Amino acid sequence: MNSVETLNAFLTILRKEIGRFTRIWLQTLVSPAIMIALYFVTIGVIIGSRIGEMGGFSFLQWMVPGMVMMSVINNSYSNVLSSFFSVKFQKSIEELLVTPIPHYVILAGWVFGGMTRGIMVAILVAIVSLPFADLHVQNWPLTILVIFLTAMLFSIAGFLNALFAESFDDVSIVPTFILTPLSYLGGIFYSIDMLPEFWRNVSLGNPILYMVNALRHGVLGSSDLSSMNMTVSFALLMIVFFIAVLFIIALWLLNRGKGIRT
Repeated sequence: MNSVETLNAFLTILRKEIGRFTRIWLQTLVSPAIMIALYFVTIGVIIGSRIGEMGGFSFLQWMVPGMVMMSVINNSYSNVLSSFFSVKFQKSIEELLVTPIPHYVILAGWVFGGMTRGIMVAILVAIVSLPFADLHVQNWPLTILVIFLTAMLFSIAGFLNALFAESFDDVSIVPTFILTPLSYLGGIFYSIDMLPEFWRNVSLGNPILYMVNALRHGVLGSSDLSSMNMTVSFALLMIVFFIAVLFIIALWLLNRGKGIRT
């Protein structure tokens, strides 16, 4: 395939993925935003008013970047996971694999589809947060870059989950027992400085902690990265490293037909 045909193949897969989740937009876009609004009301307003400031900001201001990041992670991951597992389960992916489309284009099409949904939900969550918190983004390039990279990382992770999943029960194992705990323990609702030393050290092994605080640094201009003796550059390099590793693994498994060929 030449470069034009490759690009057309990628755009076709991407359009199909975007069309898939936009057809059920109430479920894929509006529903997550409503859920986050409930978080703002119950945790942010009711509980947050009793907590007071956190990291020099109101609790709601501190919470918003974390909720945006959680939305990006969950929706990027679940979009690719559910979509690719569905075509694998229906055996329709085999029709795509026998075409001359390079496997990296197939992978990129699904990944960018997941990224699109994650970013769209992040925008909706940011809009929903406006009545609750007075926010002024301090570093737009950093904020956009962190959201973009995180959406890419978890879209690839969702693709890997779909490759290994052999049943509908397998689809929910990683999100339930790994992704959700890591997200809630990633500093979304609290500052790491509030934790006892032991749990603070344990939290440093959670990669989502760095993503949340990199976004928080872009939005608020301040985060827990300084107290962790980490820089924003380190957090970004860490995300890029995981993207490269997971993409290579996903492409290798796709080339081998893992979970697809019997």
